[in-house]
Amino acid sequence: MTVRVERTFELPVPPEEVWEFIADPKRRASAISVVADYDAREGHRATWHIKLPIPFVNRTIPVETEDVNREEPRYVKFIGRSSALRVTGEHEIQPTEDGCRLVNRFVVEGRVPGIERYFKKHLDDELSNLGDALHEEVGVAT
Repeated sequence: MTVRVERTFELPVPPEEVWEFIADPKRRASAISVVADYDAREGHRATWHIKLPIPFVNRTIPVETEDVNREEPRYVKFIGRSSALRVTGEHEIQPTEDGCRLVNRFVVEGRVPGIERYFKKHLDDELSNLGDALHEEVGVAT
């Protein structure tokens, strides 16, 4: 089973301010609650160490993430790979009359029992965390 979630945030700030946050792999990782730690790599790569509260997973799981498509300042797509899961995230910034809109799409494919069930229940909450962190970063109340 594959879990897909799309969430959109309207922000009254210029697209460039949102780009600074969303294009930074460290900032994206720090907003996700299951990311216990992360290591920045050269370029647009990072290792996320995720901790999931599910049976059979009693350790952190390293997920190697890499931005595979960047169209500054409007779009970034990353892929994360591990033995337990694969995650694809897309962030698209669209200018609006009052600022911009950020469209977020995430797809999680589990390779270990319980991963997809966990993300089916919690992926929308994780995108809310991302939205909260972004709003805080650009100084806009949620």
